[in-house]
Amino acid sequence: MTAVLPALTLPADLDPGWRDLLEVQSRQPYWVQLQTFLQSEWRQHTVYPPAADIFTAFRYTPLAQVRVVLVGQDPYPGAGQAHGLAFSVRPGVPLPASLRNIFRELHSDLGIAPAAHGCLVPWARQGVLLLNACLTVRAGQPLSHTGRGWEQFTHAVLTLLNQLPRRLVFLLWGQAAQKTAACIDPHRHVLLTAAHPSPLSAHHGFFGSRPFSRTNAALQHSGSPPIDWQLPPLIPLE
Repeated sequence: MTAVLPALTLPADLDPGWRDLLEVQSRQPYWVQLQTFLQSEWRQHTVYPPAADIFTAFRYTPLAQVRVVLVGQDPYPGAGQAHGLAFSVRPGVPLPASLRNIFRELHSDLGIAPAAHGCLVPWARQGVLLLNACLTVRAGQPLSHTGRGWEQFTHAVLTLLNQLPRRLVFLLWGQAAQKTAACIDPHRHVLLTAAHPSPLSAHHGFFGSRPFSRTNAALQHSGSPPIDWQLPPLIPLE
């Protein structure tokens, strides 16, 4: 019996604000090519995150609530790690090295002790869009889904965010994120750049960048409440 492959479909409970944009993208030529590529990947390899989690970032952070955009590179390639939010893992999953470094900087910046888990859903629910440049990856192979169409999708999302009338804060860690966000107008929005938090680069400009306090300062300057970056010990995911 042939296994039924996943499909690149939008969640039924997607926020209407995002749905207007994403449905337009799903009718673009690149989307067909992306879907064909993913079908081949699902047939031959393990792909993360699970298909049902690909658009999780848009489910937890409705368009009207976006205040901060944290741009990641691509999902974690390890088993059980990626669940559709950049840099986040589900409760109970060991912290990846980049996330440990994020928590280390959070402690240095705001004095918040590292959480016992790495689920960043509470940030997303406060208006922090945790968006990866590529929304899928082949197991064990970082960057394996780059250049397949996701970048066009991310560009469309960021272009829409750039056009919003309110001032947003963009956290751009590493050259890939900074390149992805080239469409963002720095005169209208706040762009906070730093090195990527991975062990290879964190000591070259991520540690000491104080992204959390600087984000809150920018939000408060615009009349928006700060983000509570402290994660609660228990995370209800639904």
